[in-house]
Amino acid sequence: MQPVDLDTLAAMVPDGALIALPPDNSLTPAALAHALVRAGRRGLRLLGVPVSGYATDVLIGAGCVAALESSGVSLGEAGAAPRFLAALRAGTLRLTEATCPAIHTMLQAAEKGVPFMPLRGLLGSDILARRPDWRVIDNPFAGGGDPIVLLPALAPDFALFHAATADAAGNVYVGRRLELAEMAHAARQSLVTVERMTEIDLLADERFAAGTISAAYVDAVAVAARGAWPLGLLDEYPPDEAHLAEYARLARTEDGFRAWLQRHGERPAAQAAE
Repeated sequence: MQPVDLDTLAAMVPDGALIALPPDNSLTPAALAHALVRAGRRGLRLLGVPVSGYATDVLIGAGCVAALESSGVSLGEAGAAPRFLAALRAGTLRLTEATCPAIHTMLQAAEKGVPFMPLRGLLGSDILARRPDWRVIDNPFAGGGDPIVLLPALAPDFALFHAATADAAGNVYVGRRLELAEMAHAARQSLVTVERMTEIDLLADERFAAGTISAAYVDAVAVAARGAWPLGLLDEYPPDEAHLAEYARLARTEDGFRAWLQRHGERPAAQAAE
């Protein structure tokens, strides 16, 4: 697979697309989020798998997002996600509440090609009143008196994530973050940024095969050095806590966010990190 450039990758995502994004402690495609901002995307629908953070907040602040489904939104140690909260207050963002197990279960149904999957742990929670698409039925194998929740399959238009490396065939190494394989299997397309390409055949090498997503589930790859920055990436580099704290402080106001975006957010991550 011949890698494309970052802006070409972003151009593959149309307005209004449903996009699955990993959490900040996984393999977040921060540079690709910035590229979507540069591309002027509008009306995006984001899915936090299973929670949302920095990339989601930046896209919301830049006016790219119409809707979000997630089980939580925050910047972790840096505090609340300020542009997310501002959009909620302004009524410009449609929020669908979920839970971490529910999001994974809906993706697993799409991954397996079945219309729904059951999940028991939602019973007794208030969230069922807010999710008419989740159905409570009687377990047909129990003979009555055993309710269970059915969750519909959820197939994002795109799974976006950043990884350490990809090989010439398009196989992508994600290490222990195998929840990203679930995203890639469930999504209609997977667009991936990586730190570098490798000459190793990742699936043929026992050191890497277990942590590799097959090229069968990867539609395009772009090289973006430090593409997770200011978040961290596996053993490659740690999160930039100072920059995340600066973002959280500035983004509390619209003017502060715009100043940050002009200075940092619209540049490729490798340049912004220098």
